[in-house]
Amino acid sequence: MRHLKKGKKFNRKKGQRKALFKSLMNNLILKEKIETTEAKAKEIKPKTEKMITLGKKQDLASLRLLISRLNKKAAEKVYYNLAPRYKKKRGGYTRIIKTSKQRVKDGAKMVIIEFV
Repeated sequence: MRHLKKGKKFNRKKGQRKALFKSLMNNLILKEKIETTEAKAKEIKPKTEKMITLGKKQDLASLRLLISRLNKKAAEKVYYNLAPRYKKKRGGYTRIIKTSKQRVKDGAKMVIIEFV
């Protein structure tokens, strides 16, 4: 039974998985729209939304937490650009749009994840 075990492993060790999610979140924040597989998009969506919510606090501690969890450029973009944009919104900052494409290599379903 998988009680209290959430998330997918993506056939990677913990450090590799953490690095994958960090790079996907950095790219999503900097470009505001990326194309990835459906499973990866579903994994990074809540993590990215928590980063936006953390940036909405607008204090020094939240900026430092963002810098520790993202790279500095992405953290500053969240803190100075994205968080004020969603100041009145209570959640749902990202959306996943399914495309009709499948990856040629393994047939994985591709989606576009972007900010609303």
